[in-house]
Amino acid sequence: MIGAGVAVFAVLGLVVVFAIVIAVRGYQAAERAGNEAATIQNLKTISAVEAQYFITHNRTFATLDQLMRERMLSSKFAEDPAVADGYVLTLSLTPKPSGPASSYTLTANPVDNSTGHNHFYLDSSSNEIHVNADKQAGPDDPW
Repeated sequence: MIGAGVAVFAVLGLVVVFAIVIAVRGYQAAERAGNEAATIQNLKTISAVEAQYFITHNRTFATLDQLMRERMLSSKFAEDPAVADGYVLTLSLTPKPSGPASSYTLTANPVDNSTGHNHFYLDSSSNEIHVNADKQAGPDDPW
């Protein structure tokens, strides 16, 4: 009888461990999905703010730091590089031949596999967010 009781407790213990593993994996997947959704919104926000800046600043684009100083972006983008919602955001400006920045590219890559899977890309020539599941996204990736 004692052996059967131990076996029951062992099986119950395995069931509990299995349930915990499933719950943790579900939580991690939900967290990654939330980070990706937040990152897409961050890209849209930066794109909209860059468009405003371009119109009001002699047809030039700005760095994240300039956008924060103008109070167009929050301080969550203050790090260099900016890390927000589990993603590293990199904004690169390209100058006009005669002066200030006339175009930009913006990439978002997960800090690691626990914070997100997809990589994102956006540039000043369109509002389309390109996605690549395997590596840093670029203008030739699907949107």
